[in-house]
Amino acid sequence: MIKGSIVALVTPFNEDGTVNFGKLGELLEWHIANSTDGILVLGTTGESTTMSHEEDDAVVEYTLKKVNHRVPVIAGSGSNDTSTMLMKSKRYADLGADALLVITPYYNKANEEGMIRHFTTVADNVSAPLILYNVPGRTGCSLSVSAVERLSKHPNIIGIKEASGNISYAVSVSRFLSDDFVMYSGNDDMIVPILSLGGSGVISVFANTNPKEAHDITAKWFAGDHAGSLALQQKYLDYIHALFCEVNPIPVKEALNAMGMQVGGYRLPLYEMAEKNKEILYGEMRKVGLL
Repeated sequence: MIKGSIVALVTPFNEDGTVNFGKLGELLEWHIANSTDGILVLGTTGESTTMSHEEDDAVVEYTLKKVNHRVPVIAGSGSNDTSTMLMKSKRYADLGADALLVITPYYNKANEEGMIRHFTTVADNVSAPLILYNVPGRTGCSLSVSAVERLSKHPNIIGIKEASGNISYAVSVSRFLSDDFVMYSGNDDMIVPILSLGGSGVISVFANTNPKEAHDITAKWFAGDHAGSLALQQKYLDYIHALFCEVNPIPVKEALNAMGMQVGGYRLPLYEMAEKNKEILYGEMRKVGLL
């Protein structure tokens, strides 16, 4: 099981909108050097929804070769079409991904049994383990607590990225945690609360700009320094909120570019931040020493 801070990595783009693999390599090396515990590519933060299957494959393949087993690599292989999710999951498993992040079926949503089978169809047919992704603010649907309970018993489903922002839901899900099924915070402002429920870490946007600090929040908690972990969570809380003053990953890419990381722009329908929101973001970056 992967413990600690897993960065939900941005996908850097060139000026013409193509994937900047040179910059991707630099980011991967930077994260490994700064204590990031795991790498997620093709998540929401990676703008995978506007990338082609060929680009997705190339990003996963490049990342796995570059990282070369130094830290675990998770590939986002989700889709609202189960057959597409299965195809992508098989491909990334064959490439050597350590785990796969699979999302609830957005837009068509599915009923309870369809939701269960959406995940078990993939879990039954791929070699890499699955991490469920519950993010109703993005998908318009949520995994029910009863569905999580059933899915947690599947031998090839090893965890859940819980990004509902609903602590009551997270408490309910925490009853199913074990050595074989773990929970990661999907919200950077709730890392410590999820850890306090027995969580195993965070899949983090914040870690894109602050890999060491995201790692330290989790590492301090696991070492028994709960006060130190909470103090770090609180220190960066306003900056974390600023990273979501517009839809992710717009602010975090803006932050990285302001830091000189040159990760490029976005693919439509994402677009540049409003100036007033840039000022909010820059202000919080200055407070935590990023600018």
